[in-house]
Amino acid sequence: MANSDAIVSVKSLTFGCHILEPGNAAGFRTGDWSSQTPVLDKEKCIKCGMCWIFCPEMAYNQQDEEGYFIVDLNYCKGCGICAHECPKDAITMVEKEG
Repeated sequence: MANSDAIVSVKSLTFGCHILEPGNAAGFRTGDWSSQTPVLDKEKCIKCGMCWIFCPEMAYNQQDEEGYFIVDLNYCKGCGICAHECPKDAITMVEKEG
């Protein structure tokens, strides 16, 4: 038989990582918990933007002065989709240090 003292109401639980107001998660830096980070080889890159198109977090949101798409590591979760979709294999995923 279950211990009735151990039963907790769902309504008594505190919220964690919930967005309680309309909008999106752009204000939350979610890249801190990733274990891998993308590294771009500019010699292989053809600036096609496939990394930008396929990134589910829209971490590729800027281009540098040469036209390369640069990842914002504050929002990159290290999923590796950009590296998988790159037609020239210009992106490799490497383990984060520390």
